[in-house]
Amino acid sequence: MLAPLAIQSEGSPRQRPEEPSEVRTEFQRDRDRILHSKSFRRLMHKTQVFIAPAGDHYRTRLSHTLEVTQVARTIGRALRLNEDLIEAIGLGHDLGHTPFGHAGETALAEVLPGFRHNEQSLRIVDTLEKDGDGLNLTDIVRDGILRHSKPHHEITGEAAGRPASLEGEVLKISDGVAYINHDLDDAIRAGLVHVDEIPPIVNERLGITHAARINTLVCDIVEQSDCETGSGRIAMSDHVHEAANVLRGFLFREVYMPLNERPDTLKAQHIVRALCSYFMEEIERLPHDYRPPDRPDPPERQVADYVASMTDRFAVDLYQRLFVPRYWSN
Repeated sequence: MLAPLAIQSEGSPRQRPEEPSEVRTEFQRDRDRILHSKSFRRLMHKTQVFIAPAGDHYRTRLSHTLEVTQVARTIGRALRLNEDLIEAIGLGHDLGHTPFGHAGETALAEVLPGFRHNEQSLRIVDTLEKDGDGLNLTDIVRDGILRHSKPHHEITGEAAGRPASLEGEVLKISDGVAYINHDLDDAIRAGLVHVDEIPPIVNERLGITHAARINTLVCDIVEQSDCETGSGRIAMSDHVHEAANVLRGFLFREVYMPLNERPDTLKAQHIVRALCSYFMEEIERLPHDYRPPDRPDPPERQVADYVASMTDRFAVDLYQRLFVPRYWSN
């Protein structure tokens, strides 16, 4: 039932060969390994955009991951691609995100230049999970995780390197579809923008509600994509693509950039920098899992692995334990 250019599960190579499962495809096994990992569970306490929001309905990195995966599965099913592969890539694509979202990633990159969350996601599934054994995922899932990230100015992300599968491309474009819509939803809830400020081209071409915009984008991608001939393509029409990029630019201008200058964001970055500095000077205080003797990583790599793994609240609690004086009495 799969499209001619869909990836078949059978025989998909892994880093280390394994006997096939009697009841699950290779990509189902990958999905399950990611779903049951510690790194996946930590996503529920990591920032998507808003740091320490007061309400219960703001997205976290976990809810973002689930929304991306669901958008991608909808597109994949309509195009007859391998949904298990799409789901495995989707659930694993943001495992490497730092505490405090992209603000934390920027601060951490000062300690380990070139740090990027997509490369950290791959490092987690290859090396850090399972006490250093990694999850031993299939090569095509690993490729999709690594290549999901997009350049800042483009929603389709073609300039960032094309994934080796159409399923990976679906996840990549779905990441943009999900976050431009749910981040707008959260920004309106937070009072950073008002519905009247949304650019007219977005309302006219995509729709005036969250559901309408996602439906327009998903249907357009399905209509414009080709999984039957040649090397295939996953794409939007120029008409819809232009409106999506206008919305993305609006979010950068009115939401992301102002948030980066807020005191809470600067405090969060200070926490990341302080923790990195502390462990660089006290490397022996790193948990043993992050400095195993059989993996002689340089200190900045070990520190980056540990700090990047932290949830927001763990980072705050650890900072308080290390740097905030405690009152005591006789």
